[in-house]
Amino acid sequence: MRFITFRLKYAVMAIALVLLITLSAFTAAAADAAAVYWSGARSLPIYSVERKDNKVAISFDCAWGVDYTDQILGHLEDAHVRATFFTVEFWAKKYPDYLKKIDAAGHEIGTHSATHEYMSKQNETEIRNELTTSSAAIKEITGKDVTLFRAPFGDYDDLLVDTAKSMGLYTIQWDVDSLDWKDLTAADIASRIVERVKSGSIILCHNNGLHTAEALPIVFDTLRARGFEFVPIGELIYKDNYTIDATGRQFPSDVN
Repeated sequence: MRFITFRLKYAVMAIALVLLITLSAFTAAAADAAAVYWSGARSLPIYSVERKDNKVAISFDCAWGVDYTDQILGHLEDAHVRATFFTVEFWAKKYPDYLKKIDAAGHEIGTHSATHEYMSKQNETEIRNELTTSSAAIKEITGKDVTLFRAPFGDYDDLLVDTAKSMGLYTIQWDVDSLDWKDLTAADIASRIVERVKSGSIILCHNNGLHTAEALPIVFDTLRARGFEFVPIGELIYKDNYTIDATGRQFPSDVN
């Protein structure tokens, strides 16, 4: 009886061990599958760029009004900074003179969609229409092709990023958010920016932020004193032979 009990206990332990090994293998396989998905399977915009030269870019989204745009352009001119403006189609059509003024000042212009909707909710046809008509509106006014796109609200999915890419557009996000749309003070806006910027950063601002223009001289003077150089996003990013990691940071392919 004692022998039978021993054999039964051994059999139970053996079965438990097999189950444990099988479960561990399944868990490891699941973890590996998850790692594959999160490490590169998802299509991501460019949030920032791996650079060693301290170049950064400042950008302005244009969707509502122009009240502070002249002040912003004035500060950019005084500081000899070229920026990137992302304009919604209806804004471009409503303020064509401002779009021409931005272009004439040497700034870069990208599309911010046609309607400023949540584009992750759109199908491919709707996305293509948004990007086609908004880019065409900009080119009609400036005579220049559009190569950059920023999704409204920073909202995107694989379909949006992949569709934009197939149309020759680089989808641009940001890694430094000024939160100027919250009507923060100029000091708070400047503080948020200068404390977060690193080489290759993309800064998000808005052309109609209440105190954005006031914050710019502080931002430019402080960051330049720290050795940073401002360039448009099109000159910051890599156009070919690059990878994007899970954080949205773009790397040249020859970087290990």
